[in-house]
Amino acid sequence: MARQLKADRSKLPVPGPGRPFLLPPVEKTTLPNGLRVWTVRHAQIPLVAYVLLIARGASSDPAGKDGLAAITADMLDEGSDTRSAIEMHETLARLGAQFDTDIGADATAISVTALSRVAERALAFIGDVVVRPALREADFERVRQLRLHRLKQMRDSAAAVGDRAFLKLIYADDPYGHAPIGHETTLTSLTIDDVRNYHASAIAPGAATLIAVGDCTHAEVVGQAAEVFGHWIGSGGSDNLPSAAPIAPPRLAIVPRPKAPQSELRIGHVAVPRRTPDYHALALANAILGGQFVSRINLNLREDKGFTYGARTSFEFRRRPGPFLLQVSVQTAATARAIEESIGEIADIRGTRPVTSDELAFGIAALTRGYARNFETADQMARAIMQLALYDLPDDYYARFVATVEAITQEEVSRVMTKHVDPSRLTTLIVGDLDVIGQDLSRLGLGEPLVLSAEAF
Repeated sequence: MARQLKADRSKLPVPGPGRPFLLPPVEKTTLPNGLRVWTVRHAQIPLVAYVLLIARGASSDPAGKDGLAAITADMLDEGSDTRSAIEMHETLARLGAQFDTDIGADATAISVTALSRVAERALAFIGDVVVRPALREADFERVRQLRLHRLKQMRDSAAAVGDRAFLKLIYADDPYGHAPIGHETTLTSLTIDDVRNYHASAIAPGAATLIAVGDCTHAEVVGQAAEVFGHWIGSGGSDNLPSAAPIAPPRLAIVPRPKAPQSELRIGHVAVPRRTPDYHALALANAILGGQFVSRINLNLREDKGFTYGARTSFEFRRRPGPFLLQVSVQTAATARAIEESIGEIADIRGTRPVTSDELAFGIAALTRGYARNFETADQMARAIMQLALYDLPDDYYARFVATVEAITQEEVSRVMTKHVDPSRLTTLIVGDLDVIGQDLSRLGLGEPLVLSAEAF
């Protein structure tokens, strides 16, 4: 008779050691026109997720044409040389495929997920969208008008105004100094010829990587890609983005919002690029400082002070140095105190009040426990591989992530925050009621606030 083991239910089980996630091998080929084709076989489910990554994003907008890259991306599925916009979306419906277009500061991504039995047709659809878009003037006028309406709506959102104004404050005329959607003035001045010229010069195989994950072989995808994209030409221009001259952003700025019951705060400065060797330690430091519910800043401003429903910090890693940013919406009367507490927490984690062993352990667990859930679907895996392609990361990056994070020490957290985050360089932006909070701002020691107009963003 088998011996029965009794579980001790009086205490929680002890977690086992972290396990690395082993991404299946990434097979790579480069077509004669420069298009890179990367595939991962993931045959458990009969579908294929495609992502066409083009390493040109909002930062590739020509000077004075903010929003051009985004409106070009938005027009890609507005018809091709053989199909109208309605016919293209009817094709997607017949395929049962999921289509999406995303644009960020550094890249544009066109993705389609479809059953493997129609995957070849789905890839041909991407070819129509990217290589042969119609780019008709009537469609351009309609899409532009929708974007102009959206920009007017965004003025009513304190959070949207804060996001856009903060980027402009810390980057000024740098290519990272505007959101992808652009600005009313620049959008109004754009023409369909601007879109056509940008598509011809920037949307090109030399700047692109086709990623396929799912029930497919590398040879199949390479053969299909050669047929669909083989006649696509262009280098995509240089990805060495020009940086504007260094600036000294104001320490304190405000966008007046009369009678606002809350103040929207943005506190931060330009920090580091994605390929910094301190990436993992900074990610862990951020988790402890403001990247999770039990982070220092959230526990302070929400749980202890009751100023807000939630506060968070982040490092927005990009190809070039991206921003470190604290975001929070607080009661108007608590604006000045919330700023003091926030800057104090940022300063303290650098060494004055270093992370504890418990905070370190909890932060490591937050980043590593359940890490494999980021790779459950073919689409998730395709987008993870997209990060490898965009930021030139090694193929074993994900396999080494857990062990790398678990090896970080308390001293390392203090070191990287001291090196990369400087309280004396922080820019504080407020979107709120200047008449109510103006007198309190003088005691912050940040100087006279720069008063901005919401219409400027």
